[in-house]
Amino acid sequence: MRTLGLSLGLALLCLLRAEAADLGAAGVDKSKIEGRWNIVALASDSKDYLRQRDELKMAMANIAVLGEGDLRVSFAIPSPKGCRKSEWIYKKTGVPGEYYSRERSHTRVKVLDTDSETYAVIFASKVKDGKTLHMLRLYSRTREVSPKVAALFKKLAREKNFTDEMIRMLPRQEECSLDEV
Repeated sequence: MRTLGLSLGLALLCLLRAEAADLGAAGVDKSKIEGRWNIVALASDSKDYLRQRDELKMAMANIAVLGEGDLRVSFAIPSPKGCRKSEWIYKKTGVPGEYYSRERSHTRVKVLDTDSETYAVIFASKVKDGKTLHMLRLYSRTREVSPKVAALFKKLAREKNFTDEMIRMLPRQEECSLDEV
């Protein structure tokens, strides 16, 4: 019985240590992550993204925390065909800082780094046509980010195996907002 208690205690200690080391778990304050964000940078391995990357502009997102801790995310994304708006629900996965949306092509998102107030770096993956695609996004409360935050985003992008060609700081835009979402 004593051995079982020690084993359970060690297992719990290891679990707590692993969760504390997880950047997504350590920094996310759901009450502070809510609200409007600008998507100021992207990195992706999607062929569609790479083909269109020079045409992309800064997008907007609004994050709301729902009663169960799930997230409702509204997007306003400028495109050559006008402002595309959408809204998705992301469910908690049980992994701290990770969410999942079946409706959005089985997209799984994870908070890689955040100060919960001024910036958040989000890693997303989804399976499309049998291939797993990855995207890293830099969310900011303002349309400008400090050189330190931009450098952090690029560092995290390289750690996720994105090349310089795949990384893009997005230019500002005025024509597409969340006002009607």
